[in-house]
Amino acid sequence: MKTESKQRTIAKQVMLQGVGLHTGEEVTMTFVPAPANHGFSFKRVDLEGEPIIEADANYVVNTQRGTNLEKNGVKIQTSEHVLAALVGMDIDNVMIELNAPEPPIMDGSSKYFIEALEEAGIVEQEEPREVYVVKDVIAYKDEATGSEITVIPAETYQITTMVDFGTKVLGTQNATLEDLSQFKTEIANARTFSFLHELEMLLEHGLIKGGDLNNAIVYVDKEISESTMKKLEKAFNKKKLSVKPNGILDNLTLHQPNEAARHKLLDVIGDLALAGTRIQGKVIANKPGHYVNTQFAKKLHKIIKQERRNYVPEVDLHAKPLKDITEIMKMLPHRPPFLLVDKIMELSDQHVIGIKNVTMNEPFFVGHFPGAPVMPGVLQLEAMAQTGGILVLSTVPDPENYLTYLLKIDNVRYKQQVVPGDTLIFKLDLMTPIRRGICQMQARAYANGKLVSEAEIMAQIIKVKRE
Repeated sequence: MKTESKQRTIAKQVMLQGVGLHTGEEVTMTFVPAPANHGFSFKRVDLEGEPIIEADANYVVNTQRGTNLEKNGVKIQTSEHVLAALVGMDIDNVMIELNAPEPPIMDGSSKYFIEALEEAGIVEQEEPREVYVVKDVIAYKDEATGSEITVIPAETYQITTMVDFGTKVLGTQNATLEDLSQFKTEIANARTFSFLHELEMLLEHGLIKGGDLNNAIVYVDKEISESTMKKLEKAFNKKKLSVKPNGILDNLTLHQPNEAARHKLLDVIGDLALAGTRIQGKVIANKPGHYVNTQFAKKLHKIIKQERRNYVPEVDLHAKPLKDITEIMKMLPHRPPFLLVDKIMELSDQHVIGIKNVTMNEPFFVGHFPGAPVMPGVLQLEAMAQTGGILVLSTVPDPENYLTYLLKIDNVRYKQQVVPGDTLIFKLDLMTPIRRGICQMQARAYANGKLVSEAEIMAQIIKVKRE
């Protein structure tokens, strides 16, 4: 649902440098302001074409020691700490540019990302913020591990994590965030951690090349042999390591007694950002991990998408239109009986809403099931395409000098019949930014409070050569 609050991005670019935890590669990361409705995305500036990977749960390919994304063969590793910082700072739209596959680990928390975002400054944008309001209990459980995440209705976005590591050195812990405004002070500096037995395996597999004792807490859950200690000293480039009375390798001081549970909460926030929409509800995570987190994010993403498809735009049919039929004809070359949109009610650089009143006088009813008149599906598509034409033509100063041509129509679905007396509401949203006059739109038509048809439409505007 749209809210009264506005979307937010950063005021200027800001850069950080460090190493990737698992790759050990030097990396430069730049937070870049992004337009409204962009969301979060990663750009690999070190690769040809500078490919972009959106922060989308459907791009999660594995969750081994972090949440790793892949799109068209391009990878981003360990995305969660950066995404948690963006959500925690109440930001909606940012491009994250990287010259390596993995963001810098910094100290293993989100602290330094928060500081960078504060340095960049935060600005409000014109578009309203969309929030998914949880109305029913939604849950996901990993039967193999017993990990479970549930979200229930609440007035704000809240998270509680409950962890049980089953070891003496680190047993049961809980952490709670009542409001995102507390993220900076309560959660952001909670660092990533590992157990000694995991550390040995990671070292054997050539991972955590960028790890050191300043960006990962190591809990010692078993006796350390002298040979293992030597290996660790070499791996961490330390002359001497020891286990302190609190069971932590070397002399690292915890920020909070439940820092591990707080870091798990941080991970939950970062991973659930992959659902792609802000959430109003209370998340309860029992033994969370990246796998269960991202599976839950995928489930949420699917539910939100389904509800968005079935959401009928709230349009006052008696309000004065933004563009009436005369103004529409100044932009579109179509004329009756083939002009199939009567009014434009909303128009932004990202979406358009149009109206068509379907009457018995439509010429196609004469021959299309005359005994039981139904509006042809292809004409519903044409009407949506004409409405989308208004969106793309509004990007040029002289729309009367352009024609709009369809390039492609995908994923067409018809849900309900459209009959005389119906009022069709068309809503088209940009799927990708308009480039070279090419516009890709998600198109939906509604009547009588229901979705009647939908399609993905690609069109291009071409300038007319006047004699």
